[in-house]
This record gives sequence, structure tokens and C-alpha cells, in this order.
Amino acid sequence: MPQGLKSKLRAREKCRQRSTASGTTRNPQGPQRATTTGAAVSYIRSNETVNNQTGERPRSLQARPATEYVQRNHVDEKVFILVYYLLYKYQLKEQITKVDMVRNIIQMHKSHFHEILKRAAGHLETVFGLDMKEVDPNRHIYVLINKLYLSYDAMMSYDRGIPKTGLLMTVLGVIFTKGNCATEGEIWQMLNVMGLYEGRMHFIFGEPRKLLPKDWVEENYLVYQQVANSDPPRYEFLWHPRAYAETTKMQVLEFLAKVHDTFPSAFSTWYEEALRDEEERAQARVVARARISAMASARSRAMSCSFPHP
Repeated sequence: MPQGLKSKLRAREKCRQRSTASGTTRNPQGPQRATTTGAAVSYIRSNETVNNQTGERPRSLQARPATEYVQRNHVDEKVFILVYYLLYKYQLKEQITKVDMVRNIIQMHKSHFHEILKRAAGHLETVFGLDMKEVDPNRHIYVLINKLYLSYDAMMSYDRGIPKTGLLMTVLGVIFTKGNCATEGEIWQMLNVMGLYEGRMHFIFGEPRKLLPKDWVEENYLVYQQVANSDPPRYEFLWHPRAYAETTKMQVLEFLAKVHDTFPSAFSTWYEEALRDEEERAQARVVARARISAMASARSRAMSCSFPHP
């Protein structure tokens, strides 16, 4: 872990009065990356604060003593710092271990490790589209996996910045829930709710206008076409075959369900369509395997016939 990041975390732990404006954190990946990742954590923090303010505080929370609120604030802080840390490790493709997380981030809050890790993993999934998997239960080694498998990661390899898969999964979800075809206006309506506006730079995702009709269309995740017989012309988005190859309607629905803290089956109509899509994919795999098996068998017979028997 970089010395600058260690110093910053120690400073937060010892005294919480330091102004962020006066910080001089060093990052071997450059100031832009450090600022972007820090902004991502601020974005998560603001979203969670808004969500907490939308409903009345439960009575059980109102009755808690001040010491519990202080403890809870410390745990919340650890969640946000851990997100920062995990994104940093993801960008550098470094191994993630429980030992390192406890030593560098969790520290004296080790008893809350599972809660902190679970909440941080939830933010990584819903905001950035990264799944956290424990690949070695004995040594507690974890990896972050892009929800669109490795091909989208490969596309981003030239710039290991903030992953945009979560946003793409949300766009695919809007298209799916709008009958597999969403107008440009419907997509922008969703993006505006998330704080992304056309022509306005976003501190995490950049220029949304560049993402939609440029990056994701050019990379064959989305199809951008004119609505038939529209006058004046209107445009719409569909899934490109590459999106169908790298994810499924069920996976997108599961992603949306987690964002809304519910289950995929709660969206009954879309859930049934996703189930049909899963069945069709399974049948297609059976047919493909049968075709490959038949071709291999035919090739084997042809080779057998081409050689004389003793």
C-alpha cells in the first residue's frame, strides 16, 4: 500500500479534524487517479446519506446512546475507505487479502470486518459493476470480477480508471424493462436521475454523451438507431449481440433487484421473460453441443476411412 495512503489513513484514525483541502496524499498512479477514486467514494457517501434521509429514522436507532452513534460513524467511515482501497487494488491488479484489509483499513474495528466488507462489496457491485469473490477461503483471498466478464475489462485495460460496468448494466436494464428497446429520451431520463446530464462532465463517469453514442455503441454493447417512420427523427437504443454474449437478461434483472434491495421475482413480467431467455440459451447450448459432437463423429469416420485397414 503506498506510503501516502497509509499516512492518510493513520491521520484519519488519530485525529478527524484534518481538512481534506489541505491533504497532500501521494499516489504512484498520478493525482488524477487519486482524485477520481476519492470522488467515487464521495459519490457513494452522498448517495447513502440521501437514501438514509428519505425515510423516517427507526425508533430503535432513535433510542441508541451517543456512544453507539460514534461507533457507527467510525464503521461507516471504514466502509468508504475500504471501497477506496479495493478500487485502488483493482486498478493495479493487486491481490486482495483479509490480512491486508484488516491491517491497512479495518484496524481496531476487526469485530465489524464482515459487516464492513459486505457493505463495501455492495457499493462496488451497484455503483461500479464489480463482483467480489473469495477465491481462497483458507487464506481469505478475494478478487473483483467485472460483471461483463473479461472482455469489457480488456477494453478498459488502457485506462484502469473507475469501472463503468455498473452504469452500463443499468442502461441495459432500462432497455430490457422498456420492451428490449428504449428511446434516447428514456435513457437520458434515467441518467438524469443518477446525476448525469448531456454535455456536463461527471466527476466519476466523465461525459455521458461520450459513453452512450460513442464508447458503448462503438464497442458493440449498444445499438443506436433511428425510430422507424419518426418525423422529426427520434433515436432508440437496443442491446447489441455482444451484450447478449457477455451478460443475460437474468443477470441484468438480478443487478437491478440488488439496486432496489429486492428479488428478481418481484418483477414478475420481466422475471418470466428472463426465465424464457435462460431456457432458450440452454436449448441453444444443447443444439450447439450436439452439432459439434456430430461434426467430430463425422470427421472421425472420414479419417478412419481414409486409412487402409491391415
